[in-house]
Amino acid sequence: MNTYLRQIRKRLRLIIQALRGFCLIIKRLLQEQFNKNIYTRILFTNVTAFVFGLIVLMMFSSFVVKEVTYDQAQQELLRKAKRVNFALLHQTDQEWGTVPASQTSDQAQGKQDLLKFLADIFDARIMVFDRAGNIMGTSVEQEIVPGSKVEEKFVEILNKGEIAITGSVDQETGQPTLIAVVPMGNNKDVIKDGILLETTTSNLDLALNKMRLYLVIGGMVILVMIIVISVYLAMYISRPISRLATTVAEISSGKYVVNIEDQPLDEIKALTGQLNKLTMTVQQIQEENRMAQDERAQLFSEISHELRTPLTAVQGFVEAIRDGMVQDGALLGKYLDTIHTQTIHITRLVDDILALSRLESGNITVEKLPLDLIVLAQGVVISMEGLANSKNTSILLEKKTEDATVIGDVDRMEQIIRNLLKNAIRATENGTIRVDMESRQGEVVLTIADNGIGIPPDELPHIWDRFYRVKNQRSNYVQEQGSGLGLVIVKKLVQLQGGKIDVASQLGKGTIFSISFASFTQK
Repeated sequence: MNTYLRQIRKRLRLIIQALRGFCLIIKRLLQEQFNKNIYTRILFTNVTAFVFGLIVLMMFSSFVVKEVTYDQAQQELLRKAKRVNFALLHQTDQEWGTVPASQTSDQAQGKQDLLKFLADIFDARIMVFDRAGNIMGTSVEQEIVPGSKVEEKFVEILNKGEIAITGSVDQETGQPTLIAVVPMGNNKDVIKDGILLETTTSNLDLALNKMRLYLVIGGMVILVMIIVISVYLAMYISRPISRLATTVAEISSGKYVVNIEDQPLDEIKALTGQLNKLTMTVQQIQEENRMAQDERAQLFSEISHELRTPLTAVQGFVEAIRDGMVQDGALLGKYLDTIHTQTIHITRLVDDILALSRLESGNITVEKLPLDLIVLAQGVVISMEGLANSKNTSILLEKKTEDATVIGDVDRMEQIIRNLLKNAIRATENGTIRVDMESRQGEVVLTIADNGIGIPPDELPHIWDRFYRVKNQRSNYVQEQGSGLGLVIVKKLVQLQGGKIDVASQLGKGTIFSISFASFTQK
């Protein structure tokens, strides 16, 4: 026996596990379908909501109809009971106070015929009983067994003198029935007997079944309409999204603009507008990256070219010295001087490249503090007089204002003035360099003018390019080779401190550089 019970428990556990696994599989499949796309999500949501609403509606309708119908049936049964009472009171030839055992057969048959007649009229089973519960008469075609009584609850209702309606279930048919208990007589009479009317509510069940059938049929029709509407709505929503997804996929092929007018929904239009902004930003970033890569490649090419020339010269002279090809002491000294000059040039070129790289990457910060350009320029001029005198050139500083205070970085400002003076000295021999300081409409303007070889008009726009050198028209004036980065560095340092730089030049007459900064007093 115990073995048999254990086997049953084991099988039940297996069945429960199988059902649980089946439920999990169904749940996972439903979740996958629900999250698959917008079609299934809208369709599943609408159908589920409608089915749930239909079930709730059917339950609520059944409850309401049943309650209303029961109430109407009770009121109708109560009216029938009162009319039966009225009819029995006006039958003077019938006496209801005697039990059936003491009645003659004619009297009993007459009472049953009367009750049967009333039962046919009012479509209900009628029974008369006394205060002890004894059945005095019934409309049912059956012989009343002596001592037959009604249920005790009906007796209690009669003894209270109340009118009540109760419900029960017919044991034979299983149909719900309504039973009305009414005291026989009027309010003036002493209540001795009671009337019991019983009727079935089969019409109610039929009405409920018909209502449910109509709801199911109507629900199926509405469900089909909901499915059609859901599919259309899903297509209406998902079609522009699919087109938008296709357009996004085309971005990689170079198409960066999405047509907003083709989108039917405001939300899709807003999304398309944001996508257009994003794609334009991406396009701009890609263009900047491409330009940066081109500039980087060009910079590497220019650096290689600039370094190759001095390195080739140094390598050639070193190889000649190493191989013992130079025996003359004077020639050897000349070679060593050239090597020294080229290494200085390489060092200067590398320093300028590093400085320019830091400026372009934004790694250089400037301190913005008040400084006096007059004092700063005087110090730079004094330090550069030795270099200028070596070329028989003089530097003159002229002040046209007493207040040349600006906001800037002392070190960077000194670097600007020094580079411009160095270029002027390099381009001038046996000449004069003028450094002027003046105020113009809230600005302090520093001008460095020389009367050197000048710059050809066709080359003037290119002096701000990296590694660009002006072609020498008077080679006997040039004794020092520049890196081609000095003016680029100067311009970036000026812009970094909020200033402006301009240049004017005439070939054979000289060059004028002007830098201007907002006056500190003006701020």
